[in-house]
Amino acid sequence: MPARTVLAAALALGQGIPQPVPSVSATTTYHRVEVDGVGIFYREAGPRDAPTILLLHGYPSSSRQWDPLLPLLADRYHLIAPDYPGFGQSDAPSPTRFSYTFDALAAAMEGLVTRLGIARYTLFLQDYGGPVGFRMALAHPERVSALIVQNANAYTEGLGAKWQGIARYRADPAAHPEQVEAFTALEGAKQRHLGTSPNPERYNPDGWMDEYAALSRPGQREIQAALLYDYRTNVASYPAWQAWMRAHPVPTLVLWGRYDPSFIVPGAEAYLRDLPKAELHILDAGHFALDEATDDVARLTRDFLGRHIAASPR
Repeated sequence: MPARTVLAAALALGQGIPQPVPSVSATTTYHRVEVDGVGIFYREAGPRDAPTILLLHGYPSSSRQWDPLLPLLADRYHLIAPDYPGFGQSDAPSPTRFSYTFDALAAAMEGLVTRLGIARYTLFLQDYGGPVGFRMALAHPERVSALIVQNANAYTEGLGAKWQGIARYRADPAAHPEQVEAFTALEGAKQRHLGTSPNPERYNPDGWMDEYAALSRPGQREIQAALLYDYRTNVASYPAWQAWMRAHPVPTLVLWGRYDPSFIVPGAEAYLRDLPKAELHILDAGHFALDEATDDVARLTRDFLGRHIAASPR
C-alpha cells in the first residue's frame, strides 16, 4: 500500500471517519433468541444464503472457541455457533428450572435451528458437541449434509485414563465429589488445553482463565456436576451413534489433536470402522485443536467442504 494511502487512512481513523470493512461476509455478529423460555446466544458469520455450518462447542468452553475459525470460513459459508444453556452468554437457569442433560442441550439446539429456519447443515462437532450433535442427527438425519469431527468421541476406545475416575463418580456421585472438583478447577481447565503438547508456548492462557471464570459463576458447580453425571448416557449411546453413521454415510472429516489425554487417538481411528470413506487427519494439537493448529483446521475444512458442499461464490 502506498505511504500516502496509509497516511490518509491513519488520518481518517484519527478523525473518526468510518472505514470500509474488508469483507462484510466475514464479519461475526452476535445474537440472542429465546428457545422454550431460555435465552440462547449465538455467533453468526458469512452470507445467509450460503450452506450452513453449525459449530457445536466443547467443555468448558463456549462458542468463543470458534472465534479463530469463523473469519477463515465466512467468505463462503454461513456459520452459526451457539452457546448451550448454562454456557457462555446463554442463560444458565437453576437446575431446579432446567434439566441439565445432553438430551436437553440437544433439544435447545434443535429449537434454535428451527427458530432460525435452518433446514440443512454441516455439523462441526467438538467434545460436548459430539453428544449434542449426534442426538440432533438421530432426530433429524435429513438435515445433516456432512460431519466434521474434532476430538468429539463416539467410541469406548477413545476414552482416556481419566474417564476411569469419572466412571466411579457416575456410579456413586456422593462418594466421589473430588471428580467434580477436578472437573471445575483451574488446573483442570488449563490441562484441557495444554494436554501433552510439547509446545505450551503456543497456548494463550486467557483461554483457560476465561473458562475458569465462567465455571466460578454462581450455580455452575451444580450445572456441570449434573452434566458430568449425565455423560453416562453418551457412553451408552455410542452403539446407536455408530449405527446412525453406518446407515447415513454422509461426507465426514475427522480432525484429531494427538495431544489430548482425554479423548485419545484410537477414538479418531475408530470412526473409519463405521465410515470407511471418512477423511482422517491426526494433528499436532490438543483437545482444542484451534489453540495450536488454526491454519491446519481451516485448510483441511475448506478443502473438505469445497469437495463436498456447494459454497457461496462470494
